[in-house]
This record gives sequence, C-alpha cells and structure tokens, in this order.
Amino acid sequence: MTLQRARGPIVRRVVLGTQLRRLREARGISRAEAGYSIRASDSKISRMELGRVSFKQRDVADLLTLYGVADEKERSPLLELAREANEPGWWQGFADVMPGWFQPYLGLEEAAILIRTYEIQFIPGLLQTEDYARAVIAGSHHPGGADVIERRVRARMSRQAVLDRPDPPKLWAIIDEAALRRSVAAPAVMRGQLEHLITLNEKPNITIQVTPLSIGSHPAEGGAFSILRFDEPDIADVVYLEHLTGAIYLDKPEDLTRYMLAMDNLTLRSTAPGDTAKTIEETASHHAG
Repeated sequence: MTLQRARGPIVRRVVLGTQLRRLREARGISRAEAGYSIRASDSKISRMELGRVSFKQRDVADLLTLYGVADEKERSPLLELAREANEPGWWQGFADVMPGWFQPYLGLEEAAILIRTYEIQFIPGLLQTEDYARAVIAGSHHPGGADVIERRVRARMSRQAVLDRPDPPKLWAIIDEAALRRSVAAPAVMRGQLEHLITLNEKPNITIQVTPLSIGSHPAEGGAFSILRFDEPDIADVVYLEHLTGAIYLDKPEDLTRYMLAMDNLTLRSTAPGDTAKTIEETASHHAG
C-alpha cells in the first residue's frame, strides 16, 4: 500500500493505526506490552490502532523501535504520516458550532470514493442549497442566535466542496418522497431546492433516486443512513447512523451486509435515475405559492 495516498487526517490515522497493529502482531507483542513502552494503557494502544485518537510522534517512534523497525527508509514514511494525521481538517474552523461526534464523519466523507446515502426527512446535506440549509438549521432549535446559524450554514456549504474536486467521490443519494414534499422552507426556497436536485442529477458523479411513498414498508424503515467506501485497502466500508444527540459508526462485516442489502433494496424500489427529474418536477407542484 502507498501510504501517501491516504487523504485527510482521520483516514491517515486509520491507515497509520492499521500499520502499527500489523507491525505489533508480526512481532508477537501484546497491546499491554506496547502500551507499557509508551507509558500508556493497552486500551490506548487499541484506540491508536483503530485511528480514534491523535498520535504523538514520540510515541510512534518508540513503538517502531519496539517493533524492530530500525531502517530509516521504513520509519520515515510512518513518522511523516503521524505528523500529517494530526493536521486539522477544514471543519476545525467550525468546531464551535459543530458537534464533536459529527467531525469524524466529515473526515471519512472527504476521503471516500463512494458515498451512498438514504435520507427520509431532509434533502441530504451535500445536496442542499444555501437557503434550504438555512431553513433546516434555523428550524432545528439549536442554542445560539443568527451568527451561529450562519456559521453552520457556511460549514455545510464548505462541506459540499468535496463534490467539486478534480477527483470527486461518486455520490448515490436515495431521497424519500416525504423529504421532497416536507415544507421546511418557503415555497420559493423549496422549488429552488428541487430545481437544484435536478441540475445536480445531471452531473456524472451524482446519481439521485426518489423512494415513492407508495412502496409502503421497506427494510430501511429505521431511518436515514450512509455507507462510505474508500480506495485504501486498509479501511473497511463504514455505515454512519445519526440520532438526536450523537452518531454511530459501524464497520463490522455483519452490519455492513445488512445495510448494503437495505440500500440495494431501496435502489431497486426507487425511481430509475433517468426518471428522477420528472418525479421531482411533479413534486415541485406541491410547493406552489
């Protein structure tokens, strides 16, 4: 694997953690022994290997020595990765108005090559217009005044830059018809949002489908979720589930399988991508006024 391909600080942590775990296991060293060498617990080593904490270069250097990595040509890329893994992501500038549990998702989203998302209540954040985002954020009744709302809107718009990169991820969004019909903003804003979806659906890296209300029961009734895929072989797909006060990140094979099947089922039961524009146009008449 080419370490330099890892994109974004959070993904770099995961890649570095995986490399450290492999080196430790190859030497037959326990997490407790590794933790002792850097004056830490075995649980700290576990969190490091999962990429869930930042890395001190001194700790990485000490672990590499313990694992028998003495050649500077082998040590240098890993130490450089440790430095890069601690660089702040763009979202750090909005940390005061963004929940901590959401920030890891932004790092994963930034590094993904495929984002599959199902949304039942709102238009997905990556596809929202500024006016629609402002209405949704203002209606969420978070503490703070107009300044906080505007900063959260700016953060959401900044997040969308991932789709305009020279090498953008593929975004496959399935939106429940209820989200298109829900009047979370003034009629003009809603119509503008729906027109925006039609425009985005024409981009080669974006596919939008609509799940009609008429399909009734389906496997994803539990709510919205996203599945992210990466081109780094050391990083498994991740399922992201959000609730009112936090989020859950799932990467166990059995969880991934269930959510993949649910997403595939939704894909088959939603509008064909070529029919999406017509479906959205028909829904837009609901917001006349």
